[in-house]
Amino acid sequence: MRSLIACLKRECTEQIRTGKLMFLGILFTLFGIMNPAIAKLTPWLMEMMSESLAQSGMVITGVTVSAMDSWVQFFKNIPMALIAFVLLEGSIFTKEYQSGTLVLSLTKGLPRYQIVLAKSVTLVLLWTAGYWLCFAITCGYNAYFWDNTVAQNLMFSAGCWWLFGFWVIGLLVLFSAFAGSNSAVLMGTGITVLTSYLLGFLPRLTEYMPTLLTDGNALIYGAADAEYYTASLLICAALTLLCFSAAIPVFRRKQL
Repeated sequence: MRSLIACLKRECTEQIRTGKLMFLGILFTLFGIMNPAIAKLTPWLMEMMSESLAQSGMVITGVTVSAMDSWVQFFKNIPMALIAFVLLEGSIFTKEYQSGTLVLSLTKGLPRYQIVLAKSVTLVLLWTAGYWLCFAITCGYNAYFWDNTVAQNLMFSAGCWWLFGFWVIGLLVLFSAFAGSNSAVLMGTGITVLTSYLLGFLPRLTEYMPTLLTDGNALIYGAADAEYYTASLLICAALTLLCFSAAIPVFRRKQL
């Protein structure tokens, strides 16, 4: 247990030393502010464009915005935040493969499974803190300017996206356990998520794909019931646990 805590401290120190923690904090904060800011500025932007649009035969009447517009922006922008997170943290294993620092830790008797656990917990905590920071900032501004009650199933839809991020992190850890380069880790993670997204277009498979959890706008508009996401939630949770669990025996067999 002491070695695991020491490993976690080492990972946290590395996040601070490399500036990744600060970058992620700034990133998720900016996205949290950006969502209500875009909604708030929409009427002004439309007014600025009204003259040029009028020349094209398009007439713009008064534009009214609400918290719904801000939450739509949230679910549009959070994929970019997750992509940035994966790009930034994708080398959490491979960087140490190349520098040889993991070999030093293992020669001192540190069990391999604790390395996987420490890095997995670090990624999960970073994603959780960043995601809910972004959500809280958006929610706070929306409550100040408008009314959040217009969005249906808000916490459920936010929780679905949060769990989807866990699955992506699980894929990142699994591919990192056997891939030797950052590009291979990112490619494997990206292809798996893309495959799930494309399979989601098949009507018989849609409700079973983890990528269904990213359809937050359908939930907040009430176009879909929360029960429809039950299968994808369970499958996403199972796949996430499978990825983290499989990463340990795979990493044990990896040549460093």
